[in-house]
Amino acid sequence: MKKLGQIVAALVLVGLIAWAAGKVFAPAKPQDLFTGYVEGDLVQIGPVEGERLAKLDVQPGDQVAKGAELFTMATPVLDQMQAESKAKVAQAEANLNNLRAALQRPEQLAVLQAAVEAAKAALVLSQTEYERQETLLKTGSATVAARDQARFARDRDKANLAQTERQVEAGRIPSRKQEIVAAEAAITQAQAELDQISVRIGRQTVCAPAAGIIQDVYFWPGEIIAAGQPILALLPPENRKIRFYVPEPQLARFSLGDKMAVSCDNCPTGLQGRVIFISQQAEYTPPVIFSLQERGKLVFRIDARLDDPNVLLPLGLPISARLVAREAAQ
Repeated sequence: MKKLGQIVAALVLVGLIAWAAGKVFAPAKPQDLFTGYVEGDLVQIGPVEGERLAKLDVQPGDQVAKGAELFTMATPVLDQMQAESKAKVAQAEANLNNLRAALQRPEQLAVLQAAVEAAKAALVLSQTEYERQETLLKTGSATVAARDQARFARDRDKANLAQTERQVEAGRIPSRKQEIVAAEAAITQAQAELDQISVRIGRQTVCAPAAGIIQDVYFWPGEIIAAGQPILALLPPENRKIRFYVPEPQLARFSLGDKMAVSCDNCPTGLQGRVIFISQQAEYTPPVIFSLQERGKLVFRIDARLDDPNVLLPLGLPISARLVAREAAQ
């Protein structure tokens, strides 16, 4: 009888061991719920050029529309550069107007033309006097000195006529047009510099690139900020996503575009999203040799986007995600 009891005890022990081994080595059942949280891709917004923060138009938690002013940087140096550029534009325009006036001066040209006519008349008179003195000298009625004086007067009037004609030509000289072209180019250059400064000043007032919520503010008016250094963080609704982690044995069940049912405490019912990212690298590697049990410690990150972007779940909110069967999803 005692021996029978030992046999029964041994059988019970073997059964317990077999049951435990079955629990340990039996294939794991597919997991239905995966825990995670709400994540968001923040848009870090900072100035294009470093300066002092002059004005902050938003506060953390504010809902802003696309194009709304967020902050303005001080522009003392740029303002001086803009004033200088305006002066250069005015100077170039004045120079161009002067050149155009010099080219189109009918009154002055008329005066020069009248001088040419007077010089021609004087030359005719001196030429006639010279010829008369030459004739008188041949008959002995005039002296050589008188003839030479008449010749000098004629030569003088020739030179004067040539001078006045050159003055008229100078007033119409084609090179004036090249000077006008150069002056017009100078205006274009000065205006381009002014436009560049105006753009730089305009960019110091930064507007929201998209509608969203001001998630955080890092600097306040009066502080110096370097170029590109974020002043605030904006969270557009479409940048929210669900992040959860899947054990390695369950990873093969997921594909990009899979539909997920999402739930959380006091959240609207029927929330759904789609998988937009599956990590290709494990988040955790156990310091042991892999086995059928240990490799379950490997988890992979998966991100999903809610179908309804108007559901504004706060960042960090714990959620539960469940894979919707592909047959049911179709």
